[in-house]
Amino acid sequence: MKQKLIAGNWKMNGSIEANDALVRAVVAGLAESRCLAAVCVPAPYLAQVQVLRHGSRLELGAQDLSAHEQGAYTGEVSAAMLKEFGVRYVIVGHSERRQYHGETDDLVAEKARIALAHGITPIVCLGETMAEREAGQTEAVVKRQLAAVIHTNGHCISEIAVAYEPVWAIGTGKTATPEQAQQVHAVLRAQLHAATPQSDRVHILYGGSMNAANARSLLSQPDIDGGLIGGASLKSADFLQIISAASAA
Repeated sequence: MKQKLIAGNWKMNGSIEANDALVRAVVAGLAESRCLAAVCVPAPYLAQVQVLRHGSRLELGAQDLSAHEQGAYTGEVSAAMLKEFGVRYVIVGHSERRQYHGETDDLVAEKARIALAHGITPIVCLGETMAEREAGQTEAVVKRQLAAVIHTNGHCISEIAVAYEPVWAIGTGKTATPEQAQQVHAVLRAQLHAATPQSDRVHILYGGSMNAANARSLLSQPDIDGGLIGGASLKSADFLQIISAASAA
């Protein structure tokens, strides 16, 4: 059975002083863990966190990347640049990018392709809004989003990670029940299995307000392979508690 993966998404948070204390505490607390762990940090802090995590089991992640290799794309960050900082994971298609920056399924799929081409594992985010859930469209929405990534990446699809993040449960304090989350994860697992014989290699993470209190029940579900952690990843004690739950699952 593969190790669980717990990835923190700091979003647009952090400072040089706060990062130092947070990463040092997380690195120290990882000594006894038996799961994979990463922090996806704002681009200006990649160099700082790269140094702080050096020699530890904590992997470095980024929160986005450009769909272009290089060129006149002011403000964009390329996969090659991320690779130079030792980035292991990159979040693509987060609901905030889809909502506030108009990212389409096809663009997300292309970003995943670029990441894979540079040896970076894309954490592909999928999820439905509350309106879509109430209309009974959850399965159709997440399958459509994942289908675009499968179509673009073909045989490489076993190298991605997926994060199911119901939009209605992000930063709202609401969380899908373990049973609700497992139901969607099972759908995604079946879709991946149909696309590649190596589907078991893909981590399918839950990304809707997982925290120290609910992590154990969510991570005990058969198709939940870890978590994409928002607010709780900014508190070392909470983040380490989730990592501990993942190690025990």
